[in-house]
Amino acid sequence: MKPAPFEYFAPSSVDEALDLLAAHGDARPLAGGQSLVPMMNLRLARPAVLVDLNGLEELSFIETASDGGLRIGAVTRQRTLEMSPRVAAACPLLQQALPWIGHTQIRNRGTIGGSLAHGDPAAELPAVALATEATMVARSRAGERRIAAADFFEGLMSTALQPNELLTAIEIPAPAPGTGVAFDEFSRRHGDYALAGAAASVQLHPDGAVAEVRIVLLSVSDGPFLATHAADCLRGETPSPEVIEAAAQAARAEADPQGDIHASARYRGHLTGVLTRRVLTAAIAVARAAVPAP
Repeated sequence: MKPAPFEYFAPSSVDEALDLLAAHGDARPLAGGQSLVPMMNLRLARPAVLVDLNGLEELSFIETASDGGLRIGAVTRQRTLEMSPRVAAACPLLQQALPWIGHTQIRNRGTIGGSLAHGDPAAELPAVALATEATMVARSRAGERRIAAADFFEGLMSTALQPNELLTAIEIPAPAPGTGVAFDEFSRRHGDYALAGAAASVQLHPDGAVAEVRIVLLSVSDGPFLATHAADCLRGETPSPEVIEAAAQAARAEADPQGDIHASARYRGHLTGVLTRRVLTAAIAVARAAVPAP
């Protein structure tokens, strides 16, 4: 199929892009196009105006923040992030998740900002943003605002971005000392959308007890799902197989996934428990190796 008719603009600066978004009420930014263009071809999305961001080099960057974390331009390609030693060192969870996104050809075109703004519940990057407590930087003609990941994803392919706003950067804080992370997902074939996935970040006290933990599930809700009950099973405890299993079962119980033609709700629930157990086990092992000496 072909998309419905639309006007096309290729601004040469962020300010020009913001002017176009402000002037056209039914405008959509176009970044990598790996999500928007297929939806347009199926006529699930019918924007009257496309504002192409691919010429905006000022939105393609990877910087080290003052706290040792990352500041990433929204039009930075996923493959660039995947191959970056800076990303691997400062945000290992992002580096682990990137190879799961589609295929190399898709990551060559797809951008971090495009995936986050699209808000697909099966996407890896929204889950990483929520697990790392990232901040989204959005700009409009009215100015700039910063949106915590917990407030950014509002529902099925819905975010807190306003129609005249542009996601310009993503800020990811540095992990605390003694933190381990892990990411895993399951799909029918590599490159397919995940039937379920999980990301975990676990910080240990020097005595080995869990100081802080975040468990985020994907493809089991209307957006990235923060498994708070599962985290409560671990916080303050010394991790053991029994404690990890309790957290995995809590994640399975609170996720409440829906079934579809790809997997039943029961199967997605089973996967949620298995994947939560895997990522917690892996993240705790990394944290134990990284925990500061008492």
